[in-house]
Amino acid sequence: MSNTGQRIVMGFVMAIIAALAAFAEYHGIPAVRYLGLVIVFAMIAEYVLCLLRAPSASLRQNWLSFAYFMLLLLLMLVSIDYVGTRKWIIVLLLMIICSADIGAWFFGRLIGGDKMWERLSSGKTWSGQIAGILCGTFAGIMYGLLGADVFKPQLMWIGISISLLSQYGDLTASWIKRKLGIKDFGTILPGHGGILDRFDGWIYVLPLVWLIML
Repeated sequence: MSNTGQRIVMGFVMAIIAALAAFAEYHGIPAVRYLGLVIVFAMIAEYVLCLLRAPSASLRQNWLSFAYFMLLLLLMLVSIDYVGTRKWIIVLLLMIICSADIGAWFFGRLIGGDKMWERLSSGKTWSGQIAGILCGTFAGIMYGLLGADVFKPQLMWIGISISLLSQYGDLTASWIKRKLGIKDFGTILPGHGGILDRFDGWIYVLPLVWLIML
């Protein structure tokens, strides 16, 4: 199966898991919080394994960068424990981040054009970033239209902000991978890489939303 085919299949699998979590929430089980904690713990474990396999010279030279990234992951762990109990906020974030990610990937490949930061991530283009922001913003607006049947301007600005933050999280993960000398953090999700590769868009989003809610 091609890489694109694997991405699509795994996308459906993750959609089914999300649907099961929603079903459990409907029956009073805080599945979103539990699932979020499991995912973030897995991201931290995956990152630690990558650090253990990294050359000692790389660890010495880039220890500050690696420590910064670990701090972000620990902040995610604290954030998801709090934000995860607000399931409607998680749904909004999920809609925006997934739409921004899919839009950036699809239209980046379709349109192509100039690279954003070729030395850091050769696959990311300006067309993909713009398309990702537009798709994420559209998802935020639709959240308001579907939930309250009204247009809420604030959701447009939330969509833009979350879309940008998710792309910065992706770029930060790419920066760390470049320093570690690896392509993916893991291979547990065929077509996507590791769990950290799949959920790096949440790295800045969750802590910021947590701080705002506090």
